Formats: sequence, structure tokens, C-alpha cells
Amino acid sequence: MFVLTSNYGMNRWGCQPSKFPWSFDATETMYLLEGKVVVFVDGYEGSFEIGAGDLVIFPKGMNITWDVLKAVNKHYSLEK
Repeated sequence: MFVLTSNYGMNRWGCQPSKFPWSFDATETMYLLEGKVVVFVDGYEGSFEIGAGDLVIFPKGMNITWDVLKAVNKHYSLEK
């Protein structure tokens, strides 16, 4: 079992299906509780899919486009 809560510095975020660019100003670790997203990384061909149960780390400075296929609910933390 993998449990993350705000007591351990984890924040919560969610969004409905949509497509939008995103730039990471800090390294972000996220755990998807619900949803499905196709991620396109600027400067690379292709994409990858993340979904419920996935733990992902996006490094500071990475630029991506999120294509949210199913509503997302996630826990995340930012490195300072």
C-alpha cells in the first residue's frame, strides 16, 4: 500500500479532460490517484501515457503538453 498525505508535504490537484502546455519551475513528484493523461515532452517525438497508480517525477525545467483523457486527481510535491 502506498499512502501520501498533506502531513508529508504532499499537495492535491485535479482537472477535467483538457489539453494544455505546462512548464516545471521545480522538480515535481506526482502520484496519480485517478485519471489518464498522454504527456508530450517538448523537443522529443512521441508521447507516453500515465494513469491511476503511476508515480512520476518531472525534472525542473521540463516543458510538456498534458492531454487529459480522463479527469485527473493526484497528489504531488515540489522540490525547492
